[in-house]
Amino acid sequence: MARNKSQSNSQAQLLKGSAWMTFGSIVSRILGAIYIIPWYAWMGKYGNLANSLTAKSYNIYSLFIIISTAGIPGAVAKQIAKYNALNEYGVGRKLFKHGLALMSVFGVIAAAIMYFCAPVFASFNQQEIPVIRSLSYAILIIPILSIFRGYFQGFNDMMPSAMSQFVEQLARVIWMLATAYVIMQVQHGNYVDAVTQSNLAAAIGAIFAIGMLVMFYLRQKRQVDPLVRRSANQVQVSTNSLLFEIIGQSIPFIIIDSGINFFQLIDQYTFHPMIAGLTNASYDTIESWYALFGLNANKLIMIVVSLSTAMAVTAIPLLSGAHARGDYKDISRQIGNTLELFLFVLIPAALGMAAIAAPLYTIFYGYDQLGANVLYLSSFTSISLGLFTVLMAILQGLDENMYAIRYLVIGLIIKAVVQYPMIRFFKVYGPLLATNIGLLAVIACSLKHLAVKYRWRSDRTMRRFIGIASFSLIMFAAVCLAVKVCSLFLPLDRRMPAFALCGVGVLTGVVVYGGLTLKSGLAERVLGSRVTRITHKLHLD
Repeated sequence: MARNKSQSNSQAQLLKGSAWMTFGSIVSRILGAIYIIPWYAWMGKYGNLANSLTAKSYNIYSLFIIISTAGIPGAVAKQIAKYNALNEYGVGRKLFKHGLALMSVFGVIAAAIMYFCAPVFASFNQQEIPVIRSLSYAILIIPILSIFRGYFQGFNDMMPSAMSQFVEQLARVIWMLATAYVIMQVQHGNYVDAVTQSNLAAAIGAIFAIGMLVMFYLRQKRQVDPLVRRSANQVQVSTNSLLFEIIGQSIPFIIIDSGINFFQLIDQYTFHPMIAGLTNASYDTIESWYALFGLNANKLIMIVVSLSTAMAVTAIPLLSGAHARGDYKDISRQIGNTLELFLFVLIPAALGMAAIAAPLYTIFYGYDQLGANVLYLSSFTSISLGLFTVLMAILQGLDENMYAIRYLVIGLIIKAVVQYPMIRFFKVYGPLLATNIGLLAVIACSLKHLAVKYRWRSDRTMRRFIGIASFSLIMFAAVCLAVKVCSLFLPLDRRMPAFALCGVGVLTGVVVYGGLTLKSGLAERVLGSRVTRITHKLHLD
């Protein structure tokens, strides 16, 4: 009875945490995608070139964010969860304070390196230098923001992180749109200046997010103070050992969390020279092709991938707690629950996006058949990216960092080896195919490791995967048919008709997939007993 209650509580924690992180990630991703409609339109004929500049600068920026935070937020979340499970709340608070000081130093160092080395990162392209430098200001602030988020996640309290994500993105989008409109529409200025100001918005958003997290921290402090006073105080840890513990835990996080960025950086520095040697296209044309998958499609699929990211962040403290207790049965359950929740949400979302790729691309970037085709392929790539994210988080939560790094290196080597042949034969689609091949290798190695070491039984997950995949394919066919029929009356090359087509597609997908999973009982088995009320109200039980 107690074991069943524990299992129910852990699943409830996973679902609650995933719900908050999904809210924060999805809403911020949607805001980050919607702004592109007016922003891209205001750039006029320079839209794809502006997006290419943005994509390249953000690939560098993302890597610096991971390095400057040094994986410490994830490590802090993991260690705080560990000490809380041992009733050592005082050690957890001490760890947070020292981590905060450490992050401030890292932020200053990383921001200085990014600013002064911008010409090297830009390959001495004068247009990219100010764009990269404008992001260095955010590097000063975001490490502090990240450590606050790690602190709350260590308590398995995902709400502050989710709300701060929303506020950060809202402030960022407002600044981006305001400056882009003034520069491009009022002053009729240079698109490089507009991109530079849009990148500066990252620092503006971080300032607002920190303000919100400080308020949450002060409110939570009143509740945690009694727990700190009642700590077991059996673990005595010095300041130096705490710092070494943070850094030791964080180094693997740097490498693992940079995984997707490494795949993107391979594209950034190899696509242009490789395809230039295979075609006679101009510099601007190749840059526009890069923007199609480097930002345009990537911006949209990351909404879907953020679903898995939300679940991954939630899984780390829960798995870490079970690992600290040595509860292998709970570990196996957590692995199954996390993967099944991921598959239940991401597969239909990815297939649904693929089914409406053409009208969706038109809404954001205008009609472009090549761009729509790239988005179609990218939608399937989001499944690989999402599963990679979840599995890396699971391995981190289980202290399997070295295995995670080993599998990541294997995947990157495979990606680098197949990059040129993929580009040679498939041109602009090549980088996406090479990324999928590399990610699938990482996924296969990770699943095999979990099955062997932690005796994770994949049979239940495989049965549910078959059901999810079958229902998702039925939904995919239904959405494709609905969009095809409606496109006979609604043209694809205009935004408002394309918006209507997307609406029809989404409604069809929700009704078909939702109805099938509720009627079959699959939704209840994956999401828990709360779904029973929905099936009862809809008379599907």
